[in-house]
Amino acid sequence: MRMTPASTLLCVIDIQERLLAAMPPAAVVVGRAERLATAAKLLGVRSILTEQYPKGLGPTPAPLAALLPPAESKMSFSCCGAPGFAAAVAFETGVSAAVLCGLETHVCIAQTALDLLATGMAVFIVVDAVTARHQLDHDIALRRLESAGATLTTSEAVLFEWCRSAEHEHFQAVRKLVLERVS
Repeated sequence: MRMTPASTLLCVIDIQERLLAAMPPAAVVVGRAERLATAAKLLGVRSILTEQYPKGLGPTPAPLAALLPPAESKMSFSCCGAPGFAAAVAFETGVSAAVLCGLETHVCIAQTALDLLATGMAVFIVVDAVTARHQLDHDIALRRLESAGATLTTSEAVLFEWCRSAEHEHFQAVRKLVLERVS
């Protein structure tokens, strides 16, 4: 399946200050999420932001949060347990693909992806915009998700797929996002 702006939901999952402090490539993940969120806004891709127990784990960094709708607070590891998220992926919305980025690969990303796959939704994991505290957890989660049916991709691939063509009216702006160095 190829993604289109009209049928895709960008899911920015639990990129929160206290979690980021424990993540080795935190700056890269935040930068890639900002790239995705900026392109989503430019291209009309719906997006959602979640925060796991924000009272304990803190907020999303302000520059990233400013690019997205207000955060859906959740306690369940799967985003599907948050009412606002469930409404965003409901059949009536026309969303048939979810692009996931955020923290942590083996917990909230994995459980959300598995729940979405169980509904028949196409799930894309942006491998340069997800991470975990431990490399082994990250690597095994990606292998598990791919074998379960999720598609592994990169932020650059997502942006160009949303554009479809160099003739797209926003191609040059998207190209500029791709060329910007992210830690």
